[in-house]
Amino acid sequence: MLDIKYLTEHLRTAKKRIGMRNGSYDLDACVRLDALRKKIISEVEALKAERNRVTDEIAKLKREKGDAEALILRMKEQGEAIKDLDIKLTEADDALKNLLLSIPNLPHKSVPAGADSSFNIEIRKHLEPRQFNFGPKPHWDIGEAVKIFDWPAAAKITGARFTVYKGLGASLERAVFNFMLDTHTKAGWTEVLPPFMVNRDSMIGTGQLPKFEEDMFAVANTNYFLVPTAEVPVTNLHRNEILNESDLPINYTAYTACFRAEAGSAGRDTRGLIRQHQFNKVELVKFAHPDRSYKELEILTKQAEKILKLLEIPYRVVVLCAGDMGFGSAKTYDIEVWMPSYNRYVEISSCSNYEDFQARRANIRFRDALTNKTRFVHTLNGSGLAVGRTVAAILENFQNPDGSVVVPKALRKYLGAEVIK
Repeated sequence: MLDIKYLTEHLRTAKKRIGMRNGSYDLDACVRLDALRKKIISEVEALKAERNRVTDEIAKLKREKGDAEALILRMKEQGEAIKDLDIKLTEADDALKNLLLSIPNLPHKSVPAGADSSFNIEIRKHLEPRQFNFGPKPHWDIGEAVKIFDWPAAAKITGARFTVYKGLGASLERAVFNFMLDTHTKAGWTEVLPPFMVNRDSMIGTGQLPKFEEDMFAVANTNYFLVPTAEVPVTNLHRNEILNESDLPINYTAYTACFRAEAGSAGRDTRGLIRQHQFNKVELVKFAHPDRSYKELEILTKQAEKILKLLEIPYRVVVLCAGDMGFGSAKTYDIEVWMPSYNRYVEISSCSNYEDFQARRANIRFRDALTNKTRFVHTLNGSGLAVGRTVAAILENFQNPDGSVVVPKALRKYLGAEVIK
């Protein structure tokens, strides 16, 4: 959620920054509603001050056996006026909050302009793509050939865009996320195993609601949603809390299954493991001091990259333009893994600094040691990594002409095999 104080004091700058994003957002309406709120508050405070003064006057008249009826009648009228204004204030507060909840974050000054992914900028690459002396197969064909995926069974059990892993396929998926968690915890990140369902307040706190409700799986007859990412439960660990400044940054890593309706994405990467309704993911979440959050973004991104380096899979890092960034992000790096059958890089992680956008929604603060006042933390998160996409990248990049797949060295002790065949 944007800071209304910042909007009122820097409206022109805020309009310029929000204008970098796709869509139209009425910041003027936010400022008008805030002005209306302040006007109502001023009127209420004036009436309450008058009520206090008249109350004292009535008490004095009664002590002196005077006639206080006219003042008592005036007090009743003022009481009704205060009630009416309180209703109007609640309406103005709700209208402002709902409007602010629908407006995305302002892009950081370092974010490039652009309407779509064609304006993203590559900032580094690791390893050159492998040159095959045979036609590389897509991961879904490889997986079917070595009998580690059963797409028909998944369709029978549930429907399209779900996967049944079998044998070494199930073991490989488990090996990948165990390897990821071990790598992150060895680097000092605290592991969390959160619930796979969250309440509405948690979804609002991280920005999924109200804007993206159609993309979420709601649990009927409850206030719960299946998690779209571990970012939601882990960020909400500290909702409505005041953290110690000395504890920042706080670093968490978490495995969850993730559930997304992917509304409107039919026909786009719907084969294989790239775009599923249910998938596994290991997440990285940071709570950082506002003065150091962009340094922490670099640390988080490199921690996610470490997984691909250890697996020896080619990838690149791009900084997203304003038009391609997620709703709550102020700046995002995408890590894209090379997929031979696609002949292009495919996103496997988005690492973002939300600044205080989520912290305002979830009321996550810290106490400043110098001023002893509370401030909002900056929250950051990134996939570390999407497990299914990592499995897909392993199958495609390490495939052999005979259809077998070499297991990356870093995974062999987890899988207990050197080749899948």
